[in-house]
Amino acid sequence: MTTQTSRLAYGAIIAAAVLWGGSIVAQKLALSGFSAVEASVLRDIGGLAILLTTWWWQEGTLAKLTQADVRMLGLLGLGVLGNHLFILMGLNYVSGAVGGVIIGSSPVVTALLSAMLIRDVPLRAVWAGGLLSFAGVGLVSVAGFQATGDQPLLGSLLVFLGVVSWALYSIGSRHLMERHSALTVNWTTLLVATVLQIPLLWMDRKMLDAGLGSVTFADWMALGYLVLFATAIAQQAWLFGVKGIGPSRASVLGNLTPVAAIVLSAVLLKEPVGTNEILGIVLILAGVWVVHRQTSRLTT
Repeated sequence: MTTQTSRLAYGAIIAAAVLWGGSIVAQKLALSGFSAVEASVLRDIGGLAILLTTWWWQEGTLAKLTQADVRMLGLLGLGVLGNHLFILMGLNYVSGAVGGVIIGSSPVVTALLSAMLIRDVPLRAVWAGGLLSFAGVGLVSVAGFQATGDQPLLGSLLVFLGVVSWALYSIGSRHLMERHSALTVNWTTLLVATVLQIPLLWMDRKMLDAGLGSVTFADWMALGYLVLFATAIAQQAWLFGVKGIGPSRASVLGNLTPVAAIVLSAVLLKEPVGTNEILGIVLILAGVWVVHRQTSRLTT
């Protein structure tokens, strides 16, 4: 890999992490007018339209896909579905700041699962960082944080399941992207996630029952951010970065997501940021640093 390509990959990962930090705020805002499933379905349909149009213009063929590839894309689509839907459902019960802190554990979750599933780094290099990060997640999940519903532990668990879903997606997509473009992997997996969510609209409705008039301009703007920046641009940038530097290294830069989420939640949503959130993010980032330090030693 050339130095320029490596820089582009790192830049893409950083951009994705910051945009996803903003998406936490956008998801909280969107939930005022849409149910979790409605917001997720509309987000994915909009993102799919952008990605599919771009793919058709740039590539326009799936001739290289094998049956094994199609099966893997179907499984990866479940990862996209879990990430989008679990986080939106969880944000019904926890604040954007808390959700952002939990999402900050994504680098270590990805590194741990990557070490166990594809063994790109030894498990001994990431377990200590994993314990630190999970301690941070536990702190903000249990110890007296500001919740927007009456089931904060459920909300934290749902957000964390969304993190696990994305970690599995990042790991599984790298093998496919050795033969197929990030754009192809992105839109095909998003299509699977979209199709699987549509039947769930019968179980989780808000805008469909109240009518379009119940949705404000701010709700549509938040949804637009999710479609364009969080889904079409950030997801594509993340896959490009993972292809270039691998899931373990890429996941280290995910620590920018909770920082952006906390800052934006405080500024835009006026959510209080307490001691527990700060200590939680310190523990999570310490875990990320330990993982990065240990894995870096293996490549020097």
